[in-house]
Amino acid sequence: MKFKTDEILADLIKRSKKVQDTVSGYRMLNEELLNLKPNADSWSKLECLEHLNLYGDFYLPEIEGRILQAKRPSWHIFKSGVIGNYFANLMQPNGNGTIKKMKSPQDKNPVKSDLSVATVERFLKQTEHLLRLLEMAKRVDLTHTKTSISISKMIKLRLGDTLRFYVYHIERHVAQAERI
Repeated sequence: MKFKTDEILADLIKRSKKVQDTVSGYRMLNEELLNLKPNADSWSKLECLEHLNLYGDFYLPEIEGRILQAKRPSWHIFKSGVIGNYFANLMQPNGNGTIKKMKSPQDKNPVKSDLSVATVERFLKQTEHLLRLLEMAKRVDLTHTKTSISISKMIKLRLGDTLRFYVYHIERHVAQAERI
């Protein structure tokens, strides 16, 4: 699948700003409400955000390092890889709006964490960092710049696919938090 680089980055920036606006509203909620779970098997709003913070701890430095090391300048077309496109699309809702449930890796599962409003602030700082990285990505080749992924350093995805996966993953869990 091919994308115009400026269009895909503009879309990811727009999505990230929308998420940022949504989560900024969580600052008005008290901790009891932020920690509320609909049932024992569900996550609270803070658990959804902490899950994303744990992924951000890996992906933000990984993306930044790869952008800073990139040797090729930006190219106007980004060509998605087969595996990267699959992972990115896996994060998106189905045509009917439903989301395929997945089990979270143990090291990214926030259940039983002691969470506070600091989790919201940490998420918002990570979102600011992501927005800076999306701006920086405009100067590098999204197809030929590769990043490791959190489940295996052996697997490398194209930077454009990693950015798509990461932003879509954030949207997925903020939507989950909003349903609570």
